[in-house]
Amino acid sequence: MGRDVPERALRSADPEVAAQIGRALSGREVSAAGGAALLAARGPDAGLVGAAADELRRRECGEAATYVVNRNINFTNVCIKQCGFCAFSRDFRGSQEAYMLPAGEVARRAAEARALGATEVCIQAGLPPDMDGGAYEEMVRAVKAAAPGVHVHAFSPEEVAYGAARAGVAVREYLARLREAGVDTLPGTSAEILDQAVRDRISPGRITVRDWVSVVTEAHGLGIRTTSTMMFGHVESLLDRARHMALLRSIQRRTGGFTEFVPLRFIADEAPMTRGGAGPMSGAVGGGGELDALLTHAVARIMLGGAVRNVQASWVKEGPAMAQRLLAWGANDLGGTLINESISTSAGAGHGQLLRPREIRALARAAGRAPLERTTLYGEAAGGGGGSEGPEPASPLDGVADASRFGSYFELIKIDAFRYRNERRRRAAAAAAAAPPPVAAARS
Repeated sequence: MGRDVPERALRSADPEVAAQIGRALSGREVSAAGGAALLAARGPDAGLVGAAADELRRRECGEAATYVVNRNINFTNVCIKQCGFCAFSRDFRGSQEAYMLPAGEVARRAAEARALGATEVCIQAGLPPDMDGGAYEEMVRAVKAAAPGVHVHAFSPEEVAYGAARAGVAVREYLARLREAGVDTLPGTSAEILDQAVRDRISPGRITVRDWVSVVTEAHGLGIRTTSTMMFGHVESLLDRARHMALLRSIQRRTGGFTEFVPLRFIADEAPMTRGGAGPMSGAVGGGGELDALLTHAVARIMLGGAVRNVQASWVKEGPAMAQRLLAWGANDLGGTLINESISTSAGAGHGQLLRPREIRALARAAGRAPLERTTLYGEAAGGGGGSEGPEPASPLDGVADASRFGSYFELIKIDAFRYRNERRRRAAAAAAAAPPPVAAARS
């Protein structure tokens, strides 16, 4: 068995937990039902699950703890969908907090990040109404022109489906157009839980499971790799989580297109579904507890490790200290520097918007791991500092003393220059102003 999974402890464990750990450590696949049993482990059994995940991580990834220097650019919070878990989106019918960054501002932010050593920009946002079908392509071309060489990690499956609809083309053709414009990879967000009954509760009208799977498999077929994610800790069951992982595993067996898996804890503080009382979105558990997060990452390693090699701990969701703990529960990656973060921040996450490379490296070293800067595709970044000894690699972002220079989400929603203007209303108002006054009816 694994070096940290003692035989004696397994013999005294719950038989189902012991059986599933044995399967995993011997290289056999753990089913969704088996994964659910591991997610339910408590007491000493939970520690065994974590130890098994840590052993599998050692076998599959070694002792490096990776990270990427990147910037998030959430270019609009305007969205035609009103998902129960989302505190980020604003109504397009006149919210005073609705904003939209023009392509030039997105490009400026990308160039600023590139100058500070970022190798990636992650671009995703809401779904604004009346969006031009070429808007995403225009934005990416502007970014590539302003920040040559930067990796554009952009547009969730939901955004791809929406963009294709706005452009009036099939998803495959639209993906090819995005690739031609400069999109390198897609974030595998908008997945939440890949169970239609759950999705119908927390986000009616959201992209369906079938369409999400279709978009990512089309992307993989075109050579566009994606991440994969899961939002956990709301109304889903443990079996729903395990089935989600099993579905991702089956896709990966067919396509090989996923670069990583990122469990994302539901941030409940400002989410509509936890503030709305009775109804189909009531009953959310508010993100679960720490053990729930530890086990979810561990089971991800156990169920996915042989297929999706990289499991990421999201410091913006969990906090840096918890992300560090997750390195001992199956995670091998600490995510990105982010520089800006709007979606989790708006939901009530309080862990900031920037984690400098030196801070990420310190977390890894304190956990006994060798920090390694990576690319989006998990190659070693130039000067990434992969050893546990030797001088720390230099990063321009480490020299940024005050992250406020990048602005915050709460400042952004107050900037009048970026205020969202509903084009349909603007055109209607302009047409009404230009129309001749009505002619009064003649009196008889």
